[in-house]
Amino acid sequence: MSQSRRNLKMTRREAGRLALLGATGCMFGDSAPLVGQPTDKAIRAKSVIQIWMWGGPSHLDTFDPKPGAGQDYTGPLTKAIATNVARIQVGELLPLLAQQADKYSIIRSMTHGVNAHETASYIVQTGRRPDRVVYPCIGAVAALFKGYERGYRGIVPPYIVLTEPQGRFSEEGFLGQRYKPFATGGDPNQKRFIVEGIMAEGISDDRQRGRRDLLHALDSLGKVMPADPEFRRLDECEKKAYNLMFGEARNLFDLSSEKGDLRERYGRNSFGQSCLMARRLVEHGVPYITINYKGWDTHKNHFQIMRRQLPQMDQAMATLLQDLAERGLLDTTLVWWSGEFGRTPRVLWEAPWNGGRGHWGNCFSALVAGGGFQGGHVVGASDARGEEVKDRPVWPQDLLGSILELMGIDPEGPLPNPSGITTQVMPGAGRLKEIM
Repeated sequence: MSQSRRNLKMTRREAGRLALLGATGCMFGDSAPLVGQPTDKAIRAKSVIQIWMWGGPSHLDTFDPKPGAGQDYTGPLTKAIATNVARIQVGELLPLLAQQADKYSIIRSMTHGVNAHETASYIVQTGRRPDRVVYPCIGAVAALFKGYERGYRGIVPPYIVLTEPQGRFSEEGFLGQRYKPFATGGDPNQKRFIVEGIMAEGISDDRQRGRRDLLHALDSLGKVMPADPEFRRLDECEKKAYNLMFGEARNLFDLSSEKGDLRERYGRNSFGQSCLMARRLVEHGVPYITINYKGWDTHKNHFQIMRRQLPQMDQAMATLLQDLAERGLLDTTLVWWSGEFGRTPRVLWEAPWNGGRGHWGNCFSALVAGGGFQGGHVVGASDARGEEVKDRPVWPQDLLGSILELMGIDPEGPLPNPSGITTQVMPGAGRLKEIM
């Protein structure tokens, strides 16, 4: 083939990827799909909203307060407040979530013992210790078993991250680009939510259509070989891309259609509007949504950050749970709140930390709600200072195995992969039977 024809062919290929700017690997990937094994287990959770507390939140300041541990452990946050469930208390900066405790359960005995961000993130989201094989995270597993090969017909991918990728590990693992999450980019709190690959700041619709027309005009090779299987595949890819840009997907990400008072209830900040966007994605049937909530790696200025961020978290999460319940969606939507670990129970008063908290993987908390999980319960316990697990240790694979089972995915079933590795979806996983 001549160089000119090669260039024209590349033009055709770029046309198929134009609108998605790298996201096509997730939506319409080049790799062959992996066909997972279906399960006959009951599906309780049709969608999952994972609130990923990037950096690791303090369990003592959120869902496992220790008011009697002394100032070296509580810092200035010396109080625990009652919830609407007897005998359950939460941190003093979470008054709104305190009134929703009947909707969620707290796991106070999460553990893996790792204090490094990358390794801990991988363990919590894959349920496995690192080795030579890179396994997919639970969102990618959901995309495999609940995605296009299983009848998903959504106009957006089955695994979405609001708004930035977690960045600590390869989410898709050995499953490949097709199962990588579609990260929206942008900020849902802005007047216009600029979703990467669907909208481009500063480029009008007319200009975008003009670009498409120009590409078609240059595509002489495609015109003389319209039946070529590769070109037909790229034509279909291009069609889907432009349907995203000018069709229903744009309306899906348009939060201006929501009532102003509801947007205020969620909080007019990036996290609050991400929670509202997640609810819209659930209504659209997206199986797995991650909200990557950054800002919790609080080595310094810990309590100043807590006083700023916890009220935002409290408002948005409480509204999300209430909104899902009012719309009849909470029973089929599983909400999971967790980071890669907790923070050191003892406050680091010494320089250079001056009142910070470090990494703590020995004992930390997670919250689960809806989708088959019962509300109003506490699983496990930490010791008097929140340093170690006192009762009922829960490992990441136990939590992930429970979530997968509620999604109708058998944790003990085979996990297909392109390398022919014989492995289970989540080997050795226990279950949170107390709250399932």
